Amino acid sequence: MTSVLRVALPVPLLTFFDYLPPQAGVAEAGSRVRVPFGRGEMVGIVVDPAAEAAVGVKRLKRISEVLDEAPLLDPELMATLAWAADYWAGAPGEAFANALPLALREPKPLPATGREVWALTQQGRAAHDARSRKGGSAALLGALYEGPRAADELGFALPDWRAAARRLIEAGLVEKLELKEGSLPATPAPGPALSDEQAAAVEGVAEGMGTFQPYLLDGVTGSGKTEVYLALIEKALAAGKQTLLLVPEIGLAPQTVRRLRERLGIAIEVLHSNLAEGDRARAWLRARDGTARVVIGTRSAVFTPLPAAGLIIVDEEHDASYKQQEGFRYHARDLALVRARAHGVPVVLGSATPSLESLANVDAGRYKRLVLRGRPGASQPTRVQIVDMRAQRLDHGLSPTLVNAVAACIGRGEQALVFRNRRGYAPVLLCYDCGWHADCPRCERPMTLHAGRRRLICHHCDNTEAQPAACPACGSANLSPQGQGTERLEEALAERFPEVPVVRIDRETTRRREAFGEILDGLREDKPAILVGTQMLAKGHDLPNLTLVAIVGVDEGLHSVDFRASERLAQLVVQVAGRAGRASRPGSVLLQTHHPDHPMLHGLLRGGYATVAADLLAERRLLELPPFSHQVLLRADAHGRAEVDAFLHDAHLAIGEPGDLRLSGPMPAPMPLRAGRFRGQLLVEAATRARLHAFLRPWQHALAALPSARKVRWSLDVDPIDLY
Repeated sequence: MTSVLRVALPVPLLTFFDYLPPQAGVAEAGSRVRVPFGRGEMVGIVVDPAAEAAVGVKRLKRISEVLDEAPLLDPELMATLAWAADYWAGAPGEAFANALPLALREPKPLPATGREVWALTQQGRAAHDARSRKGGSAALLGALYEGPRAADELGFALPDWRAAARRLIEAGLVEKLELKEGSLPATPAPGPALSDEQAAAVEGVAEGMGTFQPYLLDGVTGSGKTEVYLALIEKALAAGKQTLLLVPEIGLAPQTVRRLRERLGIAIEVLHSNLAEGDRARAWLRARDGTARVVIGTRSAVFTPLPAAGLIIVDEEHDASYKQQEGFRYHARDLALVRARAHGVPVVLGSATPSLESLANVDAGRYKRLVLRGRPGASQPTRVQIVDMRAQRLDHGLSPTLVNAVAACIGRGEQALVFRNRRGYAPVLLCYDCGWHADCPRCERPMTLHAGRRRLICHHCDNTEAQPAACPACGSANLSPQGQGTERLEEALAERFPEVPVVRIDRETTRRREAFGEILDGLREDKPAILVGTQMLAKGHDLPNLTLVAIVGVDEGLHSVDFRASERLAQLVVQVAGRAGRASRPGSVLLQTHHPDHPMLHGLLRGGYATVAADLLAERRLLELPPFSHQVLLRADAHGRAEVDAFLHDAHLAIGEPGDLRLSGPMPAPMPLRAGRFRGQLLVEAATRARLHAFLRPWQHALAALPSARKVRWSLDVDPIDLY
């Protein structure tokens, strides 16, 4: 048979594609190539440079161009991606494409990887000495006076420095250089002395450096997990090794980068979707050539090349945002474990509220548990109180007990957080005269009123409509918002406490790239303030003057049909509560509820998250639910309900005799209509991973061959984290 090149292309098909070798150049496994595909061209990745052709050579097209002189993806990453595509039932080409930043998926040469550095000219030094510049220009001259500084470092020291740089470069006072990594000296700073618990955790992981071992760093909020990370990164740097640190959300990256940069004194590479694509590609390439020693990023950063890997850390490992919910549905935490095993390095999973999956792995002996229970600097444990709302008169959803606690907190000159995990003004707009309420026509669910924008917005599909002046059904002007979102709470608290800043933090107020960090920086001052926020505030943010956390809307998570809801609610309550009392002042937490006797709430009061997690694990084991079973969820949607029902019926028949598999469905999705498309699903469970995947691979190919599959959009979600 003729030898051909097998290429992964970014298309949702369960196959690779064969091509004839190029006229010029040699393509190796891991190299990018430009190939003809259909009527156009695509950039693919060579997975096998010497495959046997599956069809006649005359039917094959030739590779147009080899884009890389050397492979872009190394053997470890190639093997990991192939495994991941198989495990999560993804299209292999989409899995391989995920490994590359968008700028590297284009048929262009690789960008230069030198670091942007700024320095003073002789005239600039003279201008600084003469104090001839004012404002931002003077600040930039001062920042560069001791020597050249990298652009990303300047961004943290002087957020608005580029405007000044443009003025100064025109005047010949500064110059832009491009330096290779290592040209700027490291300037590490000493850290605080570690507590006994922190030192024991560092020593426990350090003993395993150079070998694969997962560690669960189980530390209460404020216990200093980041200091443990920093100490371990220092050890990896001392050994000449790279560290990959994953964080769940972009909002956590800036403050973490600042802390790492100040402590380690080196450039920290950042990889997340808010970066300019060119910067993201350069950071990825610096990691690939080994000059990037520390890489921090969100979910997709798990694909970063690590030729000198020494340590992988997953912060807030329980967080649902590590699971990709569209396209290639991988889980970054689990993939980090696979990569750590391949490199033979330790992986640290940190959380104050570990996932039940990780706790089950500790119980099974697969993970080692490191515990941090002390809170350095905290004067005493946070006090938690349940507020029974049943006998209280509420004002915009706020009980008198809560309002009085906020007033007392402000009176002491401290800060309070009122937490409501629902943005907007009100979740329902209702006509009191005829009962009409504003539903999304595409989802048949209530639209949320955003009063500041005078819009009704569907939080499921982003459908937007103008706020009506009168009822569309009866013409009455008696329209009333029902329920409370963060906007309404902000308004009510600002009216009740006019002398105190009320700061709302949600997706609406943090749309601008730097807005979140700027708001948090303003709150670090030792002044009274009231924060109103969603789950954006639940993780990792350190506000020393915040002593009261009041959680509104606890009840919504107590009676969900999703078996994971109790775990998520317990995690959210503990994470939000952990924002209080992180410095020398004691903290307190109020939980508003109509169900003060609920066993989960009392479990949190009695023994904290550990007690609730143990109870939930026992319940999951009894009911044979994950992590004691393994699931794959088949989802389908179409413009017609009949097409969805027909496909799921055929998919069910394609399973044949299920044997020891457990099936739920076919059935409508918990949200049957979304964005104008009807939705249904079929859940398959197995007692072991091996049993599930032995069934899954042939079933997936059978589904792709079904005629009814062409009339729907369908996907398989292995280890789903929600059933919506």
